[in-house]
Amino acid sequence: MPGTDFDPVAPNTADAVTVPDGYDQRVVIRWGDPVLPGAPEFDFANQTAEAQARQFGYNNDFVGLIPQDPAGRRHLMVVNHEYTTETHMFPPEQYDSDNPTEEQVRIAWAAHGMSVVQTVRDPRGGLRVVPSRYNRRVTVETEFELRGPAAGSELLRTSADETGRRVLGTQNNCAGGVTPWGTVLSGEENFHQYFAHGDSVTDPVASERLRRYGLTGGESTRKWERFDRRWDISREPNEPHRFGWVVEIDPNDPHSTPVKHTALGRFKHEAATVAITADRRVAVYSGDDERFDYIYKFVSKGRYKPGRSAHARRHNMNLLDEGTLYVARFTGDSPDSEIDGSGRLPSDGEFDGRGEWIALASGNTSFVPGFTAEEVYVFTRLAADAVGATKMDRPEDIEPNPVTGRVYAALTNNSDRGATGAAGADEANPRDGNRNGHVLEWEEDGGDGAATAFSWRLLLVCGDPAEADTYFGGFDKSRVSPISCPDNLAFDAHGNLWVSTDGNALGSNDGLFAVPVEGENRGQVKQFLTVPVGAETCGPVIGDDVVVVAVQHPGEGGSAADPQSHWPDGGDAHPRPSVVSVWREDARGRPGRIGGP
Repeated sequence: MPGTDFDPVAPNTADAVTVPDGYDQRVVIRWGDPVLPGAPEFDFANQTAEAQARQFGYNNDFVGLIPQDPAGRRHLMVVNHEYTTETHMFPPEQYDSDNPTEEQVRIAWAAHGMSVVQTVRDPRGGLRVVPSRYNRRVTVETEFELRGPAAGSELLRTSADETGRRVLGTQNNCAGGVTPWGTVLSGEENFHQYFAHGDSVTDPVASERLRRYGLTGGESTRKWERFDRRWDISREPNEPHRFGWVVEIDPNDPHSTPVKHTALGRFKHEAATVAITADRRVAVYSGDDERFDYIYKFVSKGRYKPGRSAHARRHNMNLLDEGTLYVARFTGDSPDSEIDGSGRLPSDGEFDGRGEWIALASGNTSFVPGFTAEEVYVFTRLAADAVGATKMDRPEDIEPNPVTGRVYAALTNNSDRGATGAAGADEANPRDGNRNGHVLEWEEDGGDGAATAFSWRLLLVCGDPAEADTYFGGFDKSRVSPISCPDNLAFDAHGNLWVSTDGNALGSNDGLFAVPVEGENRGQVKQFLTVPVGAETCGPVIGDDVVVVAVQHPGEGGSAADPQSHWPDGGDAHPRPSVVSVWREDARGRPGRIGGP
């Protein structure tokens, strides 16, 4: 099958990135490597905030490549730095989790955010980083502009920003997307963990709003509130409302002010991927990565202008300021949607469900009774609750297929499905106690991203193929790789879906998998690589002759005192989150096409 012509990697627990025979790999950049001029070499035992602000950040997640030449040999690589794990970041004799120093907290602030680095294709294969005027770090202290219909709202104003239009920083950035106009979108996900003293709020309405976003505790784990009042809800009750947005950064302008887009709603954003509609508007898909939360779509009011002229780029960079925000409701005929004892869907892969996009707000108009438009945008989860959207099993990355136009969503897992007091299995979430997750596929009516209805079906119900409650698109389950906990998604030029995993519940390391979605090989999952012990597979980017993945939190489950991984440097080195490029060598030792012709 074009694009998947490789021998699958066997499940394993090696402390390495393992790739198929005939492929090679190299680390592109690691935590602490220089990004900006003057950055020192990384020194684990002697870190400073000043150095980290000029070095590659921690826990790399999304990767986007912005072409810089027609041949595709030079790119700007944009990478998120989702979160910090301080017990892994500092020598144990230096770090006390109950009493971090201000310098350690500031190092963590600088390790969050995003990095932009110039990469070039190495003639021997893979990518390497080179100095460039475009290289940039974005951190928790970088100024962002709030734009869209909720910008300026009283709900977004603080003592440091009485306008409600400026906010410092971005954090917990997870999956994202590259726009057709050459910028990068990034979703702010689990922002709740950084804020303290949500339990100090006694007003019942405000308290419920905080609870719905997980902001209920006393002191935070990282203790940031000790060094900046904005992380203390008792002192700055609106500061949490300034996180949980889709942010946009322009890699081509290292001096530009990044943007937070309020029109796309506020929740624990996973992904922000773009499709152009039939009338050239922009549809943006996002998941809310929480058990029993929702899938969303935004459709712009304005129309996309093709081309990379300065005028077109300025126009397109305003498209996400106004439009309609929707949430998904999935319905279906249960007998044709449930998995039977054979592990196959009786529908044999036909579209057997219907869905609708429920409008929540457009501009300054709310479609949710009892909510103003500002409340819909700032407390989007509660608005979606009110309209009866379908509660999903941790919706993470959502990607349109550039070949067929169909859309795919990774539902990572939900062990609480069917528990006492919780929602049970339904057509779109077919298993109680869902430890291994699944992948949904849908087709917008008329193939148009602006449609308000769609047809859907299950592509994968993940897990051990020997188990009856798994499904692989109708393909022979004796000929597939086991897969668990789908997270990030990408497509190759042939329209094959590539799935990275996070939290493999089958006893082996996480990995990257390729699966055709059309033809006789539809559903034939093949494992392309595995990542080291404790790591999550992120990114990914699937090029014609290179695959790029972000290896996040290697050694998770251990600590600096007891590291579970020594990747990528080996020996007794401390593990470092890193970006890796993989390529296929042909008979002459030069890069070949990924997955064959």
